[in-house]
Amino acid sequence: MTLSMTMPCARSDDHAWRRLRAAASAPYRDAGRFAWHFARGKLGFDPVFRHVLQHGLLAAGGRVLDIGCGQGLLASLLLAAGRADAWPEGWAPAPRGARVTGIELMLRDVERARRALGGAAEFHCADMRDAQLPACDAVVILDVLHYIDLAAQDALLARVHQALAPGGRLLLRVGDAQARHGFAVSQWVDRIVTAVRGHRVPPTFCRPLPAWMARLQALGFAVEARPMSQGMPFANVLLVAQRAGEGRSTASLSEGGASR
Repeated sequence: MTLSMTMPCARSDDHAWRRLRAAASAPYRDAGRFAWHFARGKLGFDPVFRHVLQHGLLAAGGRVLDIGCGQGLLASLLLAAGRADAWPEGWAPAPRGARVTGIELMLRDVERARRALGGAAEFHCADMRDAQLPACDAVVILDVLHYIDLAAQDALLARVHQALAPGGRLLLRVGDAQARHGFAVSQWVDRIVTAVRGHRVPPTFCRPLPAWMARLQALGFAVEARPMSQGMPFANVLLVAQRAGEGRSTASLSEGGASR
């Protein structure tokens, strides 16, 4: 009886997610065949995008800074979520009105983002090590921090903490270097995807999960680690890190937290 009652809800969620994916991918038709196929594939297979929406990790009306934004997929997804005429029951509220600024080193990706989304989001071609970070309510860094050395990582994370408003949130996805097999697979796939996108494959600088968490905690973040390799043989972890806010405790990061 329980199974028959819950299955329609799951199908409804999946249907809503497929519609969101399609809406977020559609603008990339104007940016070229590669951009469109990449958008469909990345949004279709990477679990982090659905997780962010389903669990309310980005707030409605929030100022979102996407560091290493690539061709702007997160911005496109948030725009699609803001226009959605239906929202899955049981998901956190849609992040309507979120305003995205993207920073990306690769000019080709910035051009694709601008071509697809026009002025609906702001994109800058810059190196994250010295790019200006605007004041924001949330920072997203997915799978790119390991491309700069450890000292540069620490310096950027400190600047992120300063740029975030009190109670603001950092979403940082990293590879757990102590998960040997999954981490090796993650590194191999990362190199392939980087090459397919037409970029030089740089060296990487990685840490075990406890070291990532300790670094963020030393900066004053409360941190929660969420596995983010569902159904894939990777070692990806999403670190949900919240800056202390006025009158707000960071002892707990319950689902949605400051974003709700």
